[in-house]
Amino acid sequence: MRVELVSHRGGAWSGPLPAVDSRQTLVVVFGSADRVGDPAIAELHRAYPQSHVVGCSSAGEIIGTKVIDGSLVAGIVRFDDTQVATSYASVAEAKESYAAGQTLGRALAGPGLRGLLLLSDGLHVNGSELVRGVSSVVANDVVVTGGLAGDGSRFERTWVLHEGVARDHVVSAVAFYGDRVAIGFGSKGGWDKFGPERKVTRSDGNVLYELDGEPALQLYKMYLGDRASELPASGLLFPLAVRASATDDKSLVRTILAVDEARQSMTFAGDIPQGHLAQLMRANFDRLVGAAGDAAAMTAQTAAATTPNTLAIAISCVGRRLVLGERTEEELETAVEALPPGTVQLGFYSYGEISPWASGSCDLHNQTMTITTLGER
Repeated sequence: MRVELVSHRGGAWSGPLPAVDSRQTLVVVFGSADRVGDPAIAELHRAYPQSHVVGCSSAGEIIGTKVIDGSLVAGIVRFDDTQVATSYASVAEAKESYAAGQTLGRALAGPGLRGLLLLSDGLHVNGSELVRGVSSVVANDVVVTGGLAGDGSRFERTWVLHEGVARDHVVSAVAFYGDRVAIGFGSKGGWDKFGPERKVTRSDGNVLYELDGEPALQLYKMYLGDRASELPASGLLFPLAVRASATDDKSLVRTILAVDEARQSMTFAGDIPQGHLAQLMRANFDRLVGAAGDAAAMTAQTAAATTPNTLAIAISCVGRRLVLGERTEEELETAVEALPPGTVQLGFYSYGEISPWASGSCDLHNQTMTITTLGER
């Protein structure tokens, strides 16, 4: 197995594109939202006509321990003994997300399927429903990870590569088959909960209307204070922890995509089920950085042993980047230090992360560092 990383910030890629074109080659591209239609993407497709080229827009591109903006970064992986396939689904509106997940799962399910990497439109897809649809079709032991495309803190447009063209309203999936592929995963947050835990008394999918019988947006603004005028971007700094009941140890984090003043509602990247409990969260800098290392360490536990030249795809939430500011690269450094020797890191800042919580079926997460490792035994 061979892994190479390249970046494109000006007129050319940072190094020669390796001559590894094949049906067992995966090219993963992450780039600034404003580089939609960039000729450099077309150049990759010309260099790798047989390969599987996938990617999406970001709220910051990750290569090694650096985060950069306005660029393209690419990881080029030539597997020795792993079969690769790709599929795509269109999502005109969020209510089609579950069906899109089922479409992808059915297209790629088959003998020897070991994992799926999902890259999704970040604004028009309900990530919870997407992963639920996939999980309803594929076997329980298939590892499903990935993320939702980003657009900085603008929330205007995201894109996903679809057969060489950057489009919105698209979800892509990469499938990995065979006994030699080793897929690791880890996902950790590091946020602190504060304030009372409130019951979700009215919601519809990923739209939250009421908490404890009161307008959700009104309550949320009360906690944000002066930052309420900056919504939805300021909502990235104060996500919600959601769990099924007071005795449930599993909490999923949800972050805002949009607000509706007229209906006093908030739209999140994933579901906020009615009857669940929700609690505000805020940043703890040291815990955020430490969580990145914990996520990286988890990948070794879930992947089993791999050969050198493993690719780690780091998907961290844009909210973490906004909070960490100048300390953002600390979480990337911490992750790299905790990854197995011979692992190289590529990734992006996202609007949502997809991974199993600890084991079992996958979930949509927000405000986490989620890492997927791809290697071979």
